[in-house]
Amino acid sequence: MKKILSIVTIAAVVIGFLVISGAVYTIDETQQVVITQFGEPMGKPITDAGLHFKVPLIQQANYFEKRILEWDGNPNQIPTKDKRYIWVDTTARWKIVDSLKFLQSVTNETGAHARLDDIIDSATRDFITSHNLVEVVRDTNRILNEQTTDEEESVDQIAGEIEKIGVGREAITRGIVQEAAKLMPQYGIELIDVRIKRINYVADVQKKVFERMISERKRAAESYRSEGQGKKAEIEGQMGKDLNRISSEAYKVAEEIKGKADATAIAIYADAYNRDPSFYAFLKTLDTYKGTIDKDTTVILTTDSEYLTYLKNTSGVE
Repeated sequence: MKKILSIVTIAAVVIGFLVISGAVYTIDETQQVVITQFGEPMGKPITDAGLHFKVPLIQQANYFEKRILEWDGNPNQIPTKDKRYIWVDTTARWKIVDSLKFLQSVTNETGAHARLDDIIDSATRDFITSHNLVEVVRDTNRILNEQTTDEEESVDQIAGEIEKIGVGREAITRGIVQEAAKLMPQYGIELIDVRIKRINYVADVQKKVFERMISERKRAAESYRSEGQGKKAEIEGQMGKDLNRISSEAYKVAEEIKGKADATAIAIYADAYNRDPSFYAFLKTLDTYKGTIDKDTTVILTTDSEYLTYLKNTSGVE
């Protein structure tokens, strides 16, 4: 009898533990709970963290995240407005703001991801197909905007060669978020952000795009190079002008100095000549001998030649 009583007691304790454990559940700061009874929601979602109670065995606690969740879509091949086919890979961030509506519409995160696939991919396709490829790839007209207002001719030249964008990738991304977010409240979801994670081109388009990008950059480089050559020519012209001016001024100063030196030398020679004309004539004659006669020279002169004056009369007097 005691043995049977012990077994019954143990069974009662186990059953009581199971009942109590089924009646108590906890929620942390990152969770929210919807209580269901036989699959039907009971009351509003519970978002307060702590210890809570429910009817054991009959009611069930369904946990959902409060935190921001991640969604990564599959790459899709989408044609742009100018008929260029590209692979677009998107990612998004979302959160559950109404767990009751979330449970009733998509049940769980797996179902939510399936709906996000449909909605975000559809919005992405709509925006990509309604814009040219350059709008999806580029976000600014930086190359054009860097030109100064004093270079309007250069700006017009570049603008004619490099295609301008009117919308850009960032604006397209914002449009995708706004369009997709319109359908999210019915699922208890808030779409926080959508980003184009990566864009790849199909093989036949990729080569053309790279060639176009290279061509655009080369044209921009040529424009910058041409402007640089113009600046170089301007600087070299100014340098040549300054060099000629400096050389001219230096030549003028040099000639003035040489003129003054020649005048001084002439004055010295004149003074020396005036002091002793005979001695000056003697020195000049000796210079003439030195410049015209050497050991291999034969000179035939008349006896009355002035050239022989000092050779005939060593005293220097005729």
